[in-house]
Amino acid sequence: MTHIAALQAVVTADPADQEPSAAELDAIEHEMPLLLAEVELLDAHITVLDRVPSELDARRLRRARRRVLAARAALANRGSGRLEVGA
Repeated sequence: MTHIAALQAVVTADPADQEPSAAELDAIEHEMPLLLAEVELLDAHITVLDRVPSELDARRLRRARRRVLAARAALANRGSGRLEVGA
């Protein structure tokens, strides 16, 4: 029986590379208001997934969409001064 082995010594990533860097953590913190607004919008969509939205549901969806748009605008307006990670 022939054994198949990897030709390279290391196949998996180095454990030191698995942690986010300080710049990546700063970028995540910078985008956190947008991320939270998108989670709120997703939650509103999940709530009405299997039923017809009531007036209260429709209001919640509109409010969540406005928060996402406001967070995107705020991020775009102040984002030019930051160093972009991965770009």
